[in-house]
Amino acid sequence: MPRIGRLVVEGYPHHVVQRGHNRQVVFADDEDFERYVSDLRELKATFGIRLYAYCLMTNHVHLLLGPRESPAALGSFMKALAGRATRYRNRLEGRSGTLWESRYKSSLVQADSYLLACCRYIELNPVRARMVASPQTYAWSSAKERLGQRPADLLDWNPSKKGTKKGTRDQKGDRFIYFSNRRRLTDSSSSSEEGPCLGLVAWWWRVIRITSYSAVTIVRWCLLMTRISSGT
Repeated sequence: MPRIGRLVVEGYPHHVVQRGHNRQVVFADDEDFERYVSDLRELKATFGIRLYAYCLMTNHVHLLLGPRESPAALGSFMKALAGRATRYRNRLEGRSGTLWESRYKSSLVQADSYLLACCRYIELNPVRARMVASPQTYAWSSAKERLGQRPADLLDWNPSKKGTKKGTRDQKGDRFIYFSNRRRLTDSSSSSEEGPCLGLVAWWWRVIRITSYSAVTIVRWCLLMTRISSGT
C-alpha cells in the first residue's frame, strides 16, 4: 500500500521531528551538534526554508520550518540535512547504514497562537528531559537566540510579530512564551510525541488519514474548517 503524502503548505510553519534509528545517539559531542547546525544554516538558504525554532537533543531533533515558495522544498531540505548527518556519522565511526528512524514526522502549524506554543514546546524539551533547569541554559536550541543571549542570525523571526525587523525582539513577549502556563504546557505536551495541538488543519489531516478521503475532499474540508474558525 503506498504511503500517504505529507500535508505541506507553503508559507506556513511545520513542526518536524526526526529520531535516531532505534533511538540511538545522533549527537555524541559538541562537534556533532556544531556540524548539524552548520548544515542547517547552509541548507535552509539553499532550499528556501524559514527556521522559527529548533532543539537538538542527543537522539532526536525538533525543527519548526516553513517553505518559502515550494511545498516540495521541505522534503528536499530534510532529505539533504539527514543525508549529511548520516554520511558524517558513518564516516566518523567507520560504519554504514541508516542513522535516522523511518521518515521524519511533521505537523502543520496553522495559527499564530499555535506557533508561539510550538516554539515554547520545542525549546522546553531539555527542561522536560531534566537536562537543564531553564531553556536558555541549553546550548543547542533556539532559546538563547529568542531571549537575546546569542546572535539570532540562524532564525527567521515569528510571522506573528508583524512589522518586526530581524534582530529586534519584544523580550517581554518572548519571556511570556516560557513562563506563562508552563505547567499546563508540560502536562499537555507529554502525551504527544509531536507536541501540543497545532491547529484545525493538522487535526483534520489526521482524521482524513484514517478515513482515506480524496485529495480534493481534504482541501475542501480544510478550507471549510478554516472559514468556520475565522468566522467568515
